[in-house]
Amino acid sequence: MFGLMLVVFVLGYAAIALEHPIKVNKAASALLIGVLTWTIYILNSSDILSLGFSPSWAALQDRSDMIIQNIKPVFSGEVFDKCYWGGVVELAQNSGHFVKHELGHHIIEIAEILFFLLGAMTIVETVDQHQGFKVITDKITTHNKVKLLWILSFLGFFMSALLDNLTTTIVMVALLRKLVDDKHTRWFFASMIVLAANAGGAFSPIGDVTTIMLWVQGQVTTVPIITDVFLPSLAAMVAPLVILTFTLKGNITKPKADKDDVEYTTRKEQIVLLCLGVGALLFVPVFKSVTHLPPYMGMLFGLGVLWLVTELMHKNKPEEHKSKLTIFGVLRKIDTATILFFLGILTAVASLQSAGHLAILANWLDQATNNNIYIINLAIGLLSSIVDNVPLVAGAMGMYPVAEGVFAVDGQFWQFLAYCAGTGGSILIVGSAAGVAAMGLEKIDFIWYMKKISLLALVGYLTGAGVYYLQAQFLF
Repeated sequence: MFGLMLVVFVLGYAAIALEHPIKVNKAASALLIGVLTWTIYILNSSDILSLGFSPSWAALQDRSDMIIQNIKPVFSGEVFDKCYWGGVVELAQNSGHFVKHELGHHIIEIAEILFFLLGAMTIVETVDQHQGFKVITDKITTHNKVKLLWILSFLGFFMSALLDNLTTTIVMVALLRKLVDDKHTRWFFASMIVLAANAGGAFSPIGDVTTIMLWVQGQVTTVPIITDVFLPSLAAMVAPLVILTFTLKGNITKPKADKDDVEYTTRKEQIVLLCLGVGALLFVPVFKSVTHLPPYMGMLFGLGVLWLVTELMHKNKPEEHKSKLTIFGVLRKIDTATILFFLGILTAVASLQSAGHLAILANWLDQATNNNIYIINLAIGLLSSIVDNVPLVAGAMGMYPVAEGVFAVDGQFWQFLAYCAGTGGSILIVGSAAGVAAMGLEKIDFIWYMKKISLLALVGYLTGAGVYYLQAQFLF
């Protein structure tokens, strides 16, 4: 049954990749594998956990043994059963309860991502409904594909460092809809924005969830991660752009303005909503730093402020206008299928992490590469294009404690891990949160992305890795 979990995941992943040929929405496939893997897990929990591959189960057993030996003798039986320690021992003795506890733990982490995504999508959609992005797109006058690609890529790269790659992608895709009319051309530009956003997020402590993990846990610190990983990240974005400079031809066609929508808002309202929306997104990392609450709380606070402002701004307008411009009306346009896809795929990956599949993969990498930190991290980056990079980085953090040399704080292992995990996901459209968001917003086809973008992303990934390696050999 341990192997069956992996088979179900692989088959479901194939269905996601072949969404258009088989005509089954990827959200349906993701939800099914998310539920099925956990169902197989809990129905066969005793057998699966007895294999000894689950790191969290092994840690719980060790903790339970310590409690029984050192703490239980201090209490009477009834008192011990009712206290925290007794709950830990009971959990360690019941595999079914453990699996449910693991699911609850992962659902909390997944919910934080989903609430963050929902808040960001709603804020961006609200600004878009008010024609706020028109203030920016009116300044971009070029129709040349190459020039526009360079402008948008650099804009996404630095925005991602200030915000994060997911929020930046959502904002940039909204901008793109005002600049490019043709669907496949817009797919191409949106995909290149994913590359730029992932590259920009890799060197910033707040730009990518994996870099945030390393930053919060103390493996990297603010100034060194920025100074040492900036050039590799820049190279990862610039290398594909250089190739496209010589291969991409022609001009883009801008979509025709929707006159009805423009009539709903004044220029002043457009500017106010643009400033409020961008300000709400920029406020998220500030809110996190000041309060130490999860980022989704800052995002929901910004959404609440925007909701209040739009309600007051449009309270005297006709109901037809209010239904389009207030948050209540905007929520109807949010792509719920994308949220459900995130829920399904992250839940499925969490089951593989809890059961121990990812731990086996991490140990195999360690042995196969003979502890070569560059090969290990390159492999993690490539794998992150298939499996979510968060559990891969979490596994690496668990396998390699902070120590001397390359494993020291701000050591080469941790910095290169931040780069590889952040940019490697660009190789496939489902390999990063930014890619999944773009896929959901623009309905980008998995196979199309593989044919048109994956090789470019791989070239950028390897180029940036080469830059980091040269830095490590000659500058560090």
